[in-house]
Amino acid sequence: QVQLVESGGGLVQVGGSLRLSCSASRSIFGIYHMGWYSQAPGKQRELVATISGGTTNYADSVKGRFTISRDNAKDTVYLQMNSLKPEETAGYYCYVVINSRYYWGQGTQVTVYS
Repeated sequence: QVQLVESGGGLVQVGGSLRLSCSASRSIFGIYHMGWYSQAPGKQRELVATISGGTTNYADSVKGRFTISRDNAKDTVYLQMNSLKPEETAGYYCYVVINSRYYWGQGTQVTVYS
């Protein structure tokens, strides 16, 4: 198993930036698929970004503004979020897939205000 701890969320103005971090309790070297999703109160979770091997994919709404990356040496996955919008206020969760099983963290809250 693996434990994932997200951090870096907070309160940010419209148009601002945050970098979310997801620290894993074990090596992520052999993990192929990782990603981030968001979930706002009363709404279904939405996939934000994935990284599979070296290939990244993004929800259409965040393309050009968000960047997912990984640092194997630090066992960490990142989500750089730029030009944030109020509708992106949500809890953000990272996940990894190990042996076809999904693991996720406790989430970090992002609040975008005007």
